[in-house]
Amino acid sequence: MGGAQTRRLSRGFDKAKLGSMYFASDNWAGASAQVANALMNAGNGSVPAYGADDQTRVAVDWFSEVFEHDVSVFFVATGTAANSLSLASVMKPAGIVLCHDVAHIACDEAGAPEFLSGGRLVSIPGARGKLTPDALEAAIGRYFPAAVHHGRPVAVSLSQSTEWGTVYTVEEVTALAAVAHAYGLKVHMDGARLANALAFLGCQPADITWKAGVDVLSFGGTKNGCWCAEAVVFFNTKKAEDFGYIRKRAGQLFSKSRFVAAQFQGYFDRGHWLDNAFHANTMAKRLATGIGQLSTARILWEPEANEVFAIWPKAVSARLKAAGGQFHEWNPDGLSEDEKPRDDEDLVRLVTSFATAAHEVDHFLKALGK
Repeated sequence: MGGAQTRRLSRGFDKAKLGSMYFASDNWAGASAQVANALMNAGNGSVPAYGADDQTRVAVDWFSEVFEHDVSVFFVATGTAANSLSLASVMKPAGIVLCHDVAHIACDEAGAPEFLSGGRLVSIPGARGKLTPDALEAAIGRYFPAAVHHGRPVAVSLSQSTEWGTVYTVEEVTALAAVAHAYGLKVHMDGARLANALAFLGCQPADITWKAGVDVLSFGGTKNGCWCAEAVVFFNTKKAEDFGYIRKRAGQLFSKSRFVAAQFQGYFDRGHWLDNAFHANTMAKRLATGIGQLSTARILWEPEANEVFAIWPKAVSARLKAAGGQFHEWNPDGLSEDEKPRDDEDLVRLVTSFATAAHEVDHFLKALGK
């Protein structure tokens, strides 16, 4: 390697070491070293394809151990695929899935859940990204008595953590599942950030999923240290009998399943996934605390997972972006009037990850406070 090129690479590394300002999404982070090493080690030799290998079987056993329950697990490539195919597995003709107004399946998946399931999404408002039992029951009640013209509710989908960075407690999930099951609906959980919710709650994975009434889970690893590792998890293995066909028809069956399995093995080993999430949450708390001490900005509420929502002048957004800051302006719909930004302000979302360093948070706060 030439001297000039080496110097350019060195300068780039030093700049990053001083403190980047990447808070746009936890999808920006790479793979953790533990997951990357597991992935690299999976590349040796030849093994049976399409999930018939020992590594996939071991990874599936890990899921059963983590959830303290015999589960059926199906790897897919993306969270959108996991959500859409989970809903397809519980769909009926003219079926309706009830979800929150700002649920990822309703706002950020380009209609894939409806396209791949053949059903329809009906959204329900709720403060801070959460559904309530009363609102859910009222929404279900609009379809009773049944009328063929209107369709029929078949499932409710809960985002954990929510799109507003809040976390459903065990009691909240249990109450919502009780309403859903009383009307014969299945409960789906979008667990793209389930690890962050668990790190906040301090409970066991079983407590917030099948013990609370969740029937099918979209389990996400990509946002929390994996490269490409998502899964659909069924807590009643009999309900998973047709899912293999659904996944294959959607083009989501990996031929080299071992590479996803290896990631999950590295992810679960010695609680690595929860360590990653706890770190991301801690960095979000550090960020929120720092913002709360500045006169130039304010936070909406204390973060429960790894997302911070803040309000500051539009001029501050422009200055931070010019300095290399990465974050997203956020739609204030659904906020109360006293929470919404003024006309000269931006509502922004800041997301931390397993890879966020304390000095990066401090660098951002220093730039914000100027």
